Amino acid sequence: MATRRQCREWTIQLLFQLDANPGEELSGVFAAFWADKGKKADARARKFTEDLVSGVRGNLRDIDTTIKGLAEHWDIGRMGIVDRNVLRMGLFEMQHCPDIPAAVSINEAVDIAKYFSSTESGKFVNGILDRARKNMNKPAR
Repeated sequence: MATRRQCREWTIQLLFQLDANPGEELSGVFAAFWADKGKKADARARKFTEDLVSGVRGNLRDIDTTIKGLAEHWDIGRMGIVDRNVLRMGLFEMQHCPDIPAAVSINEAVDIAKYFSSTESGKFVNGILDRARKNMNKPAR
């Protein structure tokens, strides 16, 4: 059984793929991804992952507009592809997943940015998402 952390890592992998290949259909991307994962992903893990990916993709314009407003002097197209998608996932969770505390979304995003990108990416992601949390008046916990 996969953890939510593993699901978030899978989400970033899928968002990365979709960002690099914007014309791909979600259903085909999901089918190929899950075929590769085999038994590692149970139905619950697949649902959580697919909900995050679909949610980010379905709200991409609004999420990117929010990121642009928060990332002073940074064009979203110039951000690293991992950083950009970690921010998208974290912001989606904070805006659309009321059962997940903001601190969890931010901490997970920071750790994943460090894992897939760099320590500096973790600091960057933390700054942007914490600013978003404050603007949303959402408690950290």
